[in-house]
Formats: sequence, structure tokens, C-alpha cells
Amino acid sequence: MTELHAEQVLAIYQAGIDEGNATFETTAPGWVDFNAARLGEHRFVALDDSGKVLGWVAATRVSDRCAYAGVIEHSVYVHPGARGQGVAKQLLAALVDSADSAGIWTIQSGIFPENTASLAVHQRAGFRVIGTRERIGRHHDVWRDVVLLERRSSQIS
Repeated sequence: MTELHAEQVLAIYQAGIDEGNATFETTAPGWVDFNAARLGEHRFVALDDSGKVLGWVAATRVSDRCAYAGVIEHSVYVHPGARGQGVAKQLLAALVDSADSAGIWTIQSGIFPENTASLAVHQRAGFRVIGTRERIGRHHDVWRDVVLLERRSSQIS
């Protein structure tokens, strides 16, 4: 994912935000802020044959504390017109490969329980449900739960 993809990436992000079950965010940030907050080595786009962005995945550090150096949190978003085509599966596979190569031992994500498609694709990609964080935050003046998932690297013993 580079600045060349910025407009499409942010449009896909905003589409997910607008649907209401993807994030607590209410508007996509500008590219400078988006880019600065995500790890360059753990973000990818899926492109069609014409170069159109079908979806993206990106990770952030969970903490600056050294004990959590191998723990990242990610988001994955797919263009509404590209859903059901295996795009999220491919993006999660790319993230897992990059994380394993970098010695990352845990990839985590928080997903609204209503986002059943995202929960299912994560579980098929080897993520397991850790639990539900009940009423963890307010979204449009409504308390929302978040299902916490993680994928532990098999390369870490």
C-alpha cells in the first residue's frame, strides 16, 4: 500500500465506516494521518487487473512497551462491490505471512459482533475468539460490544 492507493483506500475505509459495523470511527482520516499510524511493512492492497483497489489490510502497534513488540492490531476492509470474492482471505494471508516473517507472535483485532462476515473470515484464517469486550465504547450514542480475536504465530514456541 502506497500513496498511489490513498484515494481508493480511504474511500473503501469510509464505505465501511458508513455501513456502521466496521469501526468506532465516524470519518476516514486524511492520508498523512492514516499513513503515519500504520506500519509500512504490514499493509497491503488487493488490486484487480486494471489496478483498482479491491481491499486493504493494515496493522498498528498495540503498545510501545518492549513486552508487546511482537503484537500488532489490524484492520481489513473490502470494497462493497468486491465482497464474497476471497479478497479479505488473500489480504489476511499476506498480513500473516509478513507478520510471521517479522517475528510477530500475535495479530489481534476487535470486531463488532454484528459483523458476522468479518468474524467468519478471520476464524477461517486461523484467528480465535478470545472473548467479548462488553459495552467497550459508544458509537453514535449507542454502547457497542467488540469481539476480540487473535492469531498466534506457530513459529513462536
